[in-house]
Amino acid sequence: RPHVHVGGTTPCMLRGSEGRMKVCKSKIPDHPFERNAEGTLSWEEVECLGACVNAPMVMIGKDTYEDLTPERLEEIIDTFNAGNGASIKPGPQIDRHFSSPEGGPTTLLAPDPKPKASAKKAVGDAVSLPPSEAGRPKSGDAETNPALKTPHTAPKAAAKNVKAVEAAPLPAPAEKPAKAAAAPAVSKPALTDKNRPVGIEKPTAPDDLKLISGVGPKIEAILNELGIFTYAQVAGWKKAERDWVDGYLNFKGRIERDDWAKQAKALAKGGEAEYIKIFGKKPR
Repeated sequence: RPHVHVGGTTPCMLRGSEGRMKVCKSKIPDHPFERNAEGTLSWEEVECLGACVNAPMVMIGKDTYEDLTPERLEEIIDTFNAGNGASIKPGPQIDRHFSSPEGGPTTLLAPDPKPKASAKKAVGDAVSLPPSEAGRPKSGDAETNPALKTPHTAPKAAAKNVKAVEAAPLPAPAEKPAKAAAAPAVSKPALTDKNRPVGIEKPTAPDDLKLISGVGPKIEAILNELGIFTYAQVAGWKKAERDWVDGYLNFKGRIERDDWAKQAKALAKGGEAEYIKIFGKKPR
């Protein structure tokens, strides 16, 4: 059954859509979506139907009927109610073609003027101009001298130039820059140095020095060779002794950066629990 959609947004409203809704209420039931007595028609108000320039309008099925007067809408509803809706031509219901002005086009009506034929120039009328000098370089260099002969125009001069180039001595090869002198190797401090920490005999249960951050198996072995086996020994090193060990291990200040003394002191005092208390993490 046909269902009438009446456009009710601003363009249609300004063009009188409310009057078209009154027609629907009088020709079809007063309330939207209700069928008429014959059960053939219903209607509703909808948002924009996309033909604002042809407002007011309605859509029935898939066809739009535009530029509607109340009288014309009554005729359309009666025709659909009679089952003859296919006889009505969709589109504008007044004298206009789609969105063109009512009554037909009003602009671009005059035919295009014929182009005037250009007068042919008589033979010999062309003006001869000298070549432009704009592209010529203004320079006193020999390369831009117009008297300079190219090898093509002066083969003898070109051959002479080639011989002169071949006879010229080749430039001496550039000397390679001398390599920068290697930095002098840092020698280990002597084992007899007075700042070497005092070692002890290996105890029955030596401490695990690897729990100190910066000490791995290799470093632990070197420390053991120096007689260092306990946390208490490391914690008791004075600054000069720490510097001696740092130089012996070639640590370049790592013992101070990692604060071995503080780590060893915590481990010596309470083991892993004290270490976690001081540093907030497990050793290693």
